[in-house]
Amino acid sequence: MKRLVWMGIGVAIGVIAFRKVTEAQATLGPEGLNRAVGRLADGVYDFADTVRAGMRERETDLRTALGIESAEVARR
Repeated sequence: MKRLVWMGIGVAIGVIAFRKVTEAQATLGPEGLNRAVGRLADGVYDFADTVRAGMRERETDLRTALGIESAEVARR
């Protein structure tokens, strides 16, 4: 019974998503939708690059604070 409920929920979400995508495609046209998806992908890549740069900066700060000069950490 539980699986049937989850399958129904999944089908409903799929139908709603399909309708929304079809509606967006009709509104934007084929080139507009491609452009919108491209902008979304560019935004995700830019965000990931910013996060990676922040991680590198923070790691450098932590290594400096701990006095670790190389990337390799001695294991005990």
